[in-house]
Amino acid sequence: MARLDKRKGKSQKVERAGITMRQSIKSIPVLYEKYYLAKEAEGRARSTLDSYRFHFRILFLYADHVGREPNIDRMDVEFYRHFVNWMRDEYVKNEGHKYKPESAKTVGLSATSINSVLKTLRNFYDFLIAEGLADHNPLHSVKNVRQVDKDITVLTADELRALLSAPDQRRYADFRDYVLMTLLLDSMMRINEACQLTRDDVDFNDCSVHIRADNVKTRKSRRVPIQRRTARLMKELVAEVSVFEDTELIFLANYGGSLTPNHFRHRLEKFAKQAEISKNVHPHLFRHTGATMALENGMDIRHLQMILGHADLRMTMRYTHLSDKSLSAQHERYSPMSVINGTLNKNRKILR
Repeated sequence: MARLDKRKGKSQKVERAGITMRQSIKSIPVLYEKYYLAKEAEGRARSTLDSYRFHFRILFLYADHVGREPNIDRMDVEFYRHFVNWMRDEYVKNEGHKYKPESAKTVGLSATSINSVLKTLRNFYDFLIAEGLADHNPLHSVKNVRQVDKDITVLTADELRALLSAPDQRRYADFRDYVLMTLLLDSMMRINEACQLTRDDVDFNDCSVHIRADNVKTRKSRRVPIQRRTARLMKELVAEVSVFEDTELIFLANYGGSLTPNHFRHRLEKFAKQAEISKNVHPHLFRHTGATMALENGMDIRHLQMILGHADLRMTMRYTHLSDKSLSAQHERYSPMSVINGTLNKNRKILR
């Protein structure tokens, strides 16, 4: 009589669960989710969290490009050095984006962008080490790309007048943009901070704007003074948007939704073209121009630091660049030659 095989029909165990588990804790996509959750719990700004996702998206795109499994054991110093070269020489911005024109699909990231990616990845590995998930940081051996200092462009007073004259204030959207340009220049706040302002954030009697911590890059609230004219314009805009009862935001699109920085940026390009300004006009240019003009007009650097919301004074010094005109005026006033000439070049006595 044949013996029955007791194993017949039963499931078999082939793979070890422990092996799969060890593989998952080495997977960078899995570890990234832990990192992202931790940063989200720390209260990082939404824009900062979005930048993390963008930076890791580039990393995963490169890993797929070279056929490398995104695993911390397989991504060493040499891998990341090749990654830097690829970002600089081969990465195509906006590739596959169906709404971006071909002109926006340029090759190579700037040195600033590459260094931002490296900064995020260094922080990521440091987090893994602190959590006991990695034993070393390969990015500490990968140096930043050397950045070439570029001349900082600011708008002149005449260009600002032309730009502010471009909107047709009889139309709601143009008037809103005019008020926003005025506010950005006067308060020197960031465009993201301005777009999130609510009606309760503006003190029309005190002529100041409260910028809430959850809308600030540094997560620190601050109160910024504005001129009475700016306050009157904002009060007029608040009356205009009062028809939208389901939101407290001040800067709204025609249909009542929040005005996005990107939408405003596109409208600025139109106004700049209309004003015949050849410079690249973008929202952040108002902040930089305002800070430069404030310094040129004698504002104390520490007061400017408080208005800009910089935690470190060095950020303010790096952010503001005095114009050539201001430098020439200061040189003319304080040059030793001016002192000598002012002393020696007296009116000649005319013999009669």
